Amino acid sequence: MGIITVLWEKWAEFKRDFFKITLAAMISPLMYLIIFGLGIQATSHGEPYLHYLIPGIVAMSTMTGSFSAVAQNMSVQRLYEKALDQVMISPTPLWQFILGQILGGALRGMYAACIILLLTMSIRTGLVFNGLSFLIMFLNGMVFSTMALVLSFLAKSYSDAPRYNAYIIVPMSFLCNTFFSTDQMPGAFRYFVGMLPLSQASNMIRSISAGESAGWTGIIILLVYQAVFSLLAVLFIYKKKNL
Repeated sequence: MGIITVLWEKWAEFKRDFFKITLAAMISPLMYLIIFGLGIQATSHGEPYLHYLIPGIVAMSTMTGSFSAVAQNMSVQRLYEKALDQVMISPTPLWQFILGQILGGALRGMYAACIILLLTMSIRTGLVFNGLSFLIMFLNGMVFSTMALVLSFLAKSYSDAPRYNAYIIVPMSFLCNTFFSTDQMPGAFRYFVGMLPLSQASNMIRSISAGESAGWTGIIILLVYQAVFSLLAVLFIYKKKNL
């Protein structure tokens, strides 16, 4: 019941700010598509660059949509509205509150990715997006919504949320195999970037879109990230409950 309550809150917020959320999910990816995909006529790995770019932007959209849906709202609710304190004294199990926040963020990321797919539908690329693609998108969204939840617990002020975006989300947006391949990066740095969750999601979605097998290694890595961040979120909120 607690999960449904949290998801209902997210749904009410989504309906209230529908146009703002939709425009925010559209503008940046659309500009990337126009400037990099259509404005710069190039190829990547022997294919039109747009074939490389679209899966990367789809993966990036699940990241940014999920992270932004949780980070700022939870920071404000925890620091100023004291909503977290109210949850702790309510009969709602804390794990249900955490899971509801994670699922709500992941669904927002899926919405952002679906907008990109709709925008690119008119472009005859021949790219394939199937059920496994959507599963990877959702799992990637869960990872970043859980990360945002942990960081919102650590935030000391409302201004910390934009800083997390600048320190974490923006670098990953450009480095993690979204706009260009990591093949030319130095070895150790390339390995580090390749192990980040967005790199794994981008690689798998891109492989599927090209009609290739995504493999299970990337899914396992995303599940490990999910488990680690979920454990951190649980440890934080239960520790605070016992203070």
